[in-house]
Amino acid sequence: MSVSSLCKKMVMETEDPNQTMVDYFFLEGLMYTAEHPSLFFLLFLLIYGITITGNLLILITVGSDSHLCSPMYHFLGHLSFLDACLSTVTVPKVMDGLLTLDGKVISFEACAVQLYCFHFLASTECFLYTVMAYDRYLAICQPLHYPAAMNRRMCAGLAGITWSLGAVHSAIHTSLTFRLLYCGPCRIAYFFCDIPPVLKLACADTTINELVMLANIGIVAAGCLILIVVSYIFIAAAVLRIRTAEGRQRAFSTCTSHLTVVLLYYVPPVCIYLQPRSGGAGAGAPAVFYAIVTPMLNPFIYTLRNKEVKRALKRLLGQGSQKSPAGSPPS
Repeated sequence: MSVSSLCKKMVMETEDPNQTMVDYFFLEGLMYTAEHPSLFFLLFLLIYGITITGNLLILITVGSDSHLCSPMYHFLGHLSFLDACLSTVTVPKVMDGLLTLDGKVISFEACAVQLYCFHFLASTECFLYTVMAYDRYLAICQPLHYPAAMNRRMCAGLAGITWSLGAVHSAIHTSLTFRLLYCGPCRIAYFFCDIPPVLKLACADTTINELVMLANIGIVAAGCLILIVVSYIFIAAAVLRIRTAEGRQRAFSTCTSHLTVVLLYYVPPVCIYLQPRSGGAGAGAPAVFYAIVTPMLNPFIYTLRNKEVKRALKRLLGQGSQKSPAGSPPS
């Protein structure tokens, strides 16, 4: 079945002008993947497998090792869960579209759910990075007050606030995007349902939506980034006052991992959401990086740069290897 015939079936005939006319959308996918779909399917399968395995391993390690009970690792567990979910929102659908033409089809409701989930998880991650920077600021700049200021109740409260803000932030964008009338065309020039490419298909003026997107995402992202930068200015000043080289190195090592993932997270979205009218197949490259590649890299960044996590992983894997095989008597 051709794409044009699929699109004809995706548009509902209705006499009510206020009713949404598009029943399904067609995701065009990523550029250059149509030439070798099987190769790209295996590539995304590998990336997805590494992402889920790596983040779940970090999550299990943080949750089971008593040595990783500090607030930093509490937030790292949240980050690993967010990364695993963020990858799950996009990658399986991309893989489905590489297998069959029907796999590129997504219903109107499923498109709305995908857009909401993606922005919910991505914005929650944005707020979480800010909280993690604040945690590092307290730990390094105010070490005497840190245990009382960042107690278990405070950690749970900050984590809950990040998830709540992410849910509200995403609900605003999803409701504004899908309140519009979509009467055709139905082809989304992207690999998942995101705000800029979906707005291009609206049969209405999207100026207000684009202004709200620029203001909302811009204010949230810029505000979080400013708070992170300010936190690390104070952190850098405090670290430089440490007399021993070993102390400075240890303090910097706990921060470089966070700074690395913050840079990987912030740069690609700026290329996409600050240019709403550029959301097309060409904008897929930066989106792939922060939606698919970054969630895979985060576990490696934190384990390779963090000695405590590496030791905890060795203890976890060592316990598994020391267990006796099923059915064999203990030695």
